Amino acid sequence: MKAEHFAERLRKASESRVVIDPLRDEIGVTDLDFAYQIQNINTKLRIEAGAKIVGKKIGLTSKAVQSQLGVDQPDFGILFHDKEVLNGSSISLKDLMQPKVEAEVAFVLGDDLDGDGLTIVDLLASIDYALPAIEIVGSRIKNWDIKITDTIADNASASHYVLGHTPRTLDEFDVVACQMEMKKNGELVSQGTGADCLGSPLNATLWLANKMIELGEPLRAGELIFSGALGPMSNVQANDKISIKIEGLGHVSVSFDD
Repeated sequence: MKAEHFAERLRKASESRVVIDPLRDEIGVTDLDFAYQIQNINTKLRIEAGAKIVGKKIGLTSKAVQSQLGVDQPDFGILFHDKEVLNGSSISLKDLMQPKVEAEVAFVLGDDLDGDGLTIVDLLASIDYALPAIEIVGSRIKNWDIKITDTIADNASASHYVLGHTPRTLDEFDVVACQMEMKKNGELVSQGTGADCLGSPLNATLWLANKMIELGEPLRAGELIFSGALGPMSNVQANDKISIKIEGLGHVSVSFDD
């Protein structure tokens, strides 16, 4: 079947809020390029409908999760302007599908990353500032029964996102050693450090920068990059409040309504 068929299946799932069976049963688990073709079709349709791309999100940055899914690299999805939830505000569960939350370091680029063979030095020079962030992930695939091609096709299981309001330059916090704590209704539910994201959120972001050059779509100044989870994700349900603290970077929170 053509990529358009699977893209339509995901769109209908999103519109109806009815989950579907894994796509890998038909597309397999090895053809990542085909999975990105599916993702790209829905990205283009969203843009045609008026959505604006604000950046990218990186997924599968945990070595344990990579091993679980049988892959040796992260994946990426697209962040859209209309999926932002304001810090300290709330979102209805009616707008979400099988939601979970992750704590991340988000970067905002000050320069393009369009050179060949990018290094960490290039990346360090290009980042304007960082923010504490919550990614609200969601899956159109039933019971989160995903492998790599399922999540890539499904825009890397993206849903919504929340940004903190405390921008910090990279010399103002330790991006590797910073401690993260996620609390749900005041109880600790996840913790980790910058090192839990591929050794450093910068490592994950460098992977993305080189991947986008390979695809002919280099990262540009002003883009927002969600670099990957610093600890285990947590399920959410109605009336939950999620608050995250990243050492040296600040706080960010969101609530979930029914």
